[in-house]
Amino acid sequence: MTDIVEKLRNTSDLSDEELAALIETDDRDAAELLRRYADETRQKNYGKKVFLRGLIEVSSYCKNDCLYCGIRRSNKDADRYRLSREEIMSCCENGYGLGFRTFVMQGGEDGSFTDDLMCSVISEIKEKYPDCAVTLSLGERSFESYRRMKEAGADRYLLRHEAASQELYSKLHPKEMSLQNRKDCLFALKELGYQVGAGFMVGAPYQSTKHIVADLRFLQELQPQMIGIGPFVPHHNTPFAEEKGGTLELTLRLLGILRLMFPKVLLPATTALGTIAPNGRELGLQTGCNVVMPNLSPVKVRKKYDLYDNKICTGEEAAECRGCLQRRIESAGYEIASERGDCID
Repeated sequence: MTDIVEKLRNTSDLSDEELAALIETDDRDAAELLRRYADETRQKNYGKKVFLRGLIEVSSYCKNDCLYCGIRRSNKDADRYRLSREEIMSCCENGYGLGFRTFVMQGGEDGSFTDDLMCSVISEIKEKYPDCAVTLSLGERSFESYRRMKEAGADRYLLRHEAASQELYSKLHPKEMSLQNRKDCLFALKELGYQVGAGFMVGAPYQSTKHIVADLRFLQELQPQMIGIGPFVPHHNTPFAEEKGGTLELTLRLLGILRLMFPKVLLPATTALGTIAPNGRELGLQTGCNVVMPNLSPVKVRKKYDLYDNKICTGEEAAECRGCLQRRIESAGYEIASERGDCID
């Protein structure tokens, strides 16, 4: 199996059969070699820098009914909220003082966040903090909506495709949602000049190795600047409440594969990874990751943005989150970079 890792390091591509073998292997020598090569590759391109993204969870309302998500519209027990414009700007002010140079506004697909409102907020952030990047993660919107927000100053857009296989996508989402529309949105964002992020869940219900290979091939087609993957973590108020979650081992293996397939991509060590293992984010950083996303949301709403069970960092103030992450990043052998942290060409 180590020969497949060597090949991936040298060519950044494998056959479907080789990818499947590497995804499924329990060869510890191959896993350690993959981790080492992934870390070497990220250090060759980004050094020891870890980029901070200040996460502002703007709304827990969502019109969609994804079967895995705690804020799905069918969850009548979800505690819904929307941040006001003033609250969002306060998060940015706080974050800027803590050294954040990217703000990520993330939320469910909430019609209250109209183009007019979003464009106005984006413009204000860019005016007050011209050295910062604005990232959006607001789901599927129209081409015109994406265009207007880009013109207002948005730099990046995160839209995880979740599953590139139609077979799997249809088992994770309600009938009214379309994989083709999700893909069309991603290509529209690229066309408009956004730095684009896609990604998928690891260990989702019904997911097979074949589905993961399809995800990797779609990412090769899209060539995003950011790739976000994290383990599936069940939520108690969804149809998948009793399903098994994704594993640390498979998530780390896929992070290593992604770093070698996409040497210059921005790759976050996700909160979900830190949720399933106390040192999950550190292990992610040591396996090719170079981004972390501490929470800037007001503490009063953090528990309400309840995508999955046992989510970490829901009771900490932003300064506590940042301080904790700095210690974790340094303990893993890396350093925080107080800069926008754009994807290198």
